[in-house]
Amino acid sequence: MENGRTGVLRHQLTFVPVTPLSVYRTWIRLKTRAFSVLCRGSFRRFGGRSVIVPPLRVSGERWIEVGAGVTIGADCWLQVLSVGRVGEDGALRIGDGTSIAGSCTVSVARSVDIGKRVLIAGNVYISDHRHSFDDPVVPIADQGIADIRPVKIGDGAWLGRNVVVCPGVTIGRHAVVGANSVVKHDVPDYAVAAGAPARVVRMGGHGKA
Repeated sequence: MENGRTGVLRHQLTFVPVTPLSVYRTWIRLKTRAFSVLCRGSFRRFGGRSVIVPPLRVSGERWIEVGAGVTIGADCWLQVLSVGRVGEDGALRIGDGTSIAGSCTVSVARSVDIGKRVLIAGNVYISDHRHSFDDPVVPIADQGIADIRPVKIGDGAWLGRNVVVCPGVTIGRHAVVGANSVVKHDVPDYAVAAGAPARVVRMGGHGKA
């Protein structure tokens, strides 16, 4: 009884329509979760709450360290070449909270270190080496690699779509690299760089004007 009257309990049911798209999204989530669980047993380190959206092309996974809360989009290629498998540390390190969009390639011969909370847009290419091309007779694919120099991307940096990061480059903390840029030289902390080859177009944050 309520205020002398019998309370009436009414149930309001909300129906969520089942559509082909909703079924597909659910299937993708389950597939991603299952694939990420498998990665935990294969990678050198795979932090909690990190997810990899399949398909993924990967080699040398025992030398890849993925931090916590990392997202790696579909169709990425992570490879560590045999020459990079030295020492106790992972040859490819991806810091906590970093997000790598789909169709990105990271190729490592010695060391690529991607910091924490880095944003990497789609179709980015990062490599610490290049193909040799000195012999005009031998196909490029058979000449091996050269110019092996470590790459480092600082915490909080942002790499736009289609960026290429060349061997030996350090991209500073909170730096921004514009879309379609080719980074052949270091980018300072808090700098904005763009172009092919990329050059600093302005400084922001704690950098000087």
